[in-house]
Amino acid sequence: MDIKVNDIVGRTSYNCDILFRVIDIRIINDQKFAILYGEDFRLVADAPYSDLVVIAQNERVKLRQEYRTLEEQSLRLFTQDVDLLKSRQEYEATGGYVKPSNYFQIPGKVLHLDGDPAYLKKCMTLYEKIGIPVLGIHCNEKEMPNKIGEMINHYRPDILVITGHDAYSKAKGKMTDINAYRHSKHFVQTVREARRKIPHLDQLVIFAGACQSHFESLIHAGANFASSPSRINIHALDPVYIVAKISFTPFMERINVWDVLRNTLTGDKGLGGIETKGVLRTGMPYRPIQEHEE
Repeated sequence: MDIKVNDIVGRTSYNCDILFRVIDIRIINDQKFAILYGEDFRLVADAPYSDLVVIAQNERVKLRQEYRTLEEQSLRLFTQDVDLLKSRQEYEATGGYVKPSNYFQIPGKVLHLDGDPAYLKKCMTLYEKIGIPVLGIHCNEKEMPNKIGEMINHYRPDILVITGHDAYSKAKGKMTDINAYRHSKHFVQTVREARRKIPHLDQLVIFAGACQSHFESLIHAGANFASSPSRINIHALDPVYIVAKISFTPFMERINVWDVLRNTLTGDKGLGGIETKGVLRTGMPYRPIQEHEE
């Protein structure tokens, strides 16, 4: 079967466990290779053309439904968490006496840089559903370090997401060698540039990384949360769940790392971080101006 760019394929050597989009087809040393982007996981891979098989529509629907079920379960748990946070905030802000309508909340603003426009679109839909103020920008991973400083100056976010595609290649070196990763070094450089602008960990909260990223380097560069401690694949939406928790946690509260990770789709094998303060601020009174008729 002829495989073309934008076809949805699986790798037979991996029992077609992950759906990939074909991004490019290249000839390397007289052998045909395809460059692949994960459909639901932030993974980039290359594979021999002969290892690929086009996934039939009914099989794609079945696999996607499994992922959708996981996403819905994660969203439900997360929504329960946020509702609990809001109820507690409401009680504390009003002393349990004043009507809830008398206060307002300002969640943390998110700047989300993504190397994949399709993933960015999925994430933006989820941010909107949860109610988080966000600006999403598609940016090639290699260009992120040069652009991030100007973006921070312009948009002044409370939370920064640096993500896209990544992958570890055994052929390029040991797991400890950052040069053996496709985009980890670009993510690390971007985090460093962001920290040049805002060094304090609680003034700008950073999530960085994608599938199999070099977790330790990202944390040492100044990220609050990163992927991937066990070098596993992370789900496309995992960064959203992490920053949403931070955005809705009051700035006087410390975030327990496990509380952030437990409702993600990947958990602590794919994601990790350090103690961080929330960024939500509550104010009062809330009195919308009424238009009076003459």
